[in-house]
Amino acid sequence: MTANELRRKYIDFFRERGHAEIRSAPLVPENDPTVLFTTAGMHPLVPFLLGARHPAGRRLVDVQKCVRTGDIDEVGDAVHLTFFEMLGNWSLGEYFKPEAIAWSFEFLTGAAWLNLPLDRLAVSVFAGDADAPFDQEAFDLWRGLGIAEARIARLPKKDNWWGPAGQTGPCGPDTEMFYWTGPLPAPAGFESSDRRWVEIWNDVFMQYNKQADGSFVPLAQKNVDTGMGVERVTAILQGKASCYETELFAGLFAAIREITGVAEPHTQRSGRIVAEHLRAATFLMGDGVRPGNVDQAYVLRRLIRRAIREARKMGVTDLFTARLATVVIDQYGSVYGDLLTHRAAIVQEIEAEERQFASTLERGIREFAKLVDSFPEQVEKKVIGGRKAFYLYETFGFPIELTIEMAAERGFSVDQAGFDEAYGKHQEASRAGAERKFKGGLADQSDNTASLHTATHLLHQALRQVLGDHVKQAGSNITAERLRFDFSHADRVLPEQLAEVERIVNAQIDRDLPVDCSELSYDEAAASGAIGLFAERYGERVKVYSIGDFSKEICGGPHAPHTGCLGRFKISKEESSSRGVRRIKAVLISGSAE
Repeated sequence: MTANELRRKYIDFFRERGHAEIRSAPLVPENDPTVLFTTAGMHPLVPFLLGARHPAGRRLVDVQKCVRTGDIDEVGDAVHLTFFEMLGNWSLGEYFKPEAIAWSFEFLTGAAWLNLPLDRLAVSVFAGDADAPFDQEAFDLWRGLGIAEARIARLPKKDNWWGPAGQTGPCGPDTEMFYWTGPLPAPAGFESSDRRWVEIWNDVFMQYNKQADGSFVPLAQKNVDTGMGVERVTAILQGKASCYETELFAGLFAAIREITGVAEPHTQRSGRIVAEHLRAATFLMGDGVRPGNVDQAYVLRRLIRRAIREARKMGVTDLFTARLATVVIDQYGSVYGDLLTHRAAIVQEIEAEERQFASTLERGIREFAKLVDSFPEQVEKKVIGGRKAFYLYETFGFPIELTIEMAAERGFSVDQAGFDEAYGKHQEASRAGAERKFKGGLADQSDNTASLHTATHLLHQALRQVLGDHVKQAGSNITAERLRFDFSHADRVLPEQLAEVERIVNAQIDRDLPVDCSELSYDEAAASGAIGLFAERYGERVKVYSIGDFSKEICGGPHAPHTGCLGRFKISKEESSSRGVRRIKAVLISGSAE
């Protein structure tokens, strides 16, 4: 079964069971300041998991684009990816465990669906602890479907519990499904530590709300949130050892083979990194991210430059990234139309980044030459220190292998252990930052956040009035303290222009305009003049927020009821975010606008 067939079967299965198909949300969350990227299917649905009404109803199904970078240094092995697709079905307070588990079993084993043999399946359920009891209901449901007790593992909270990411919030047990990938027959029992049992699906049951005192109380709205990885399940259905051997990467590896002359690039760590990172980079750029030095832009730059470094290990010296980006666009464009919409920009930007990095590497080579030339001639044992080698890696993108190779040509050695120590400290710091930045969780729905979100709509329209209609949202990040708004604009916004933007926003606050919400089809919303990012991002019905006669946008975030309660709008900073994208940070100060 191909990945396209898997996606279609999954969507069709749940549509037949009353689910509305919704489109993938962008990779950059619009209303969740706790993450840089959409790391799971639940992120775009946060308001609806908390009780807001979804325009498509209470049963949903989707294929969601995701990016996770916490394990970016592990990419190159058989399993780790930064970009992946997640199949998901959702119940927003309607059905619960019996339906979710029965449908999971039917989709996995049904002859018309995945047709996986029962004797290669196992599951896990929550074992229970002081906070919540053993999930007897899930255990009994699986046993009733024919899963042997020896194949139902009772695992603790660290394995079979979802959330909350913060101190409080919705959470609950989950049940996970595993497939035996080792030699047959599969073991009679299930040991979750045996890597040959591969997790293929996860059903999360949000049934508790964690309180500030640490107690757990039942949720009024019990939700189901499921996830199945397209890449992993495609590999299993095709009997492949990894997703790099499936058609999802075949086109990329064919191009890499032509570019490098390497016969089997999919078996090499460098080849896998090049393919995986440039696939992820292409999708990020399709969602409007551009290479830069902060947040999402920095991660994108790191992915592109890491791919270029690995390609150089394979002997590549000419420009190549645009060619691979085109392969990704051609393969996925029929599924994710925003790639086709932004084809020209993606190709142009990724090649510009490659050219810029080539220049950086040249400066690094000059820095290396200065370093080795500084050694006195009389020194017999010439060793480049580990910290120096790491400086070349961190600042100029020199992989340690390149430094060692160049050093050997000049009669030097490199303190590999010292490099490893410096690199390890760097990884620890990066992982700590990732844990803070990528911790996930339900977005803030407080009054402050709703007010700042409403102010962002006013800011967007004011920028269009002052700078021109070319201004379009390129990302936003809103906390309870401030807003950050990225928008397309090539030049620095002048002080007098910023002052005029502030004046316009505060004038709308003084007017105390009502904030109204209506549900329309996308075509009706567009015809009414509502601003939306890309048509491909929306379902058949959308929420349109109108702020008096001033602003109208397609949006799903929290909003204030009227502008008079916002306070005074103040821009605190304007800066570049990435090429062609500017960033404004602003706050709301209590009291009326002056």
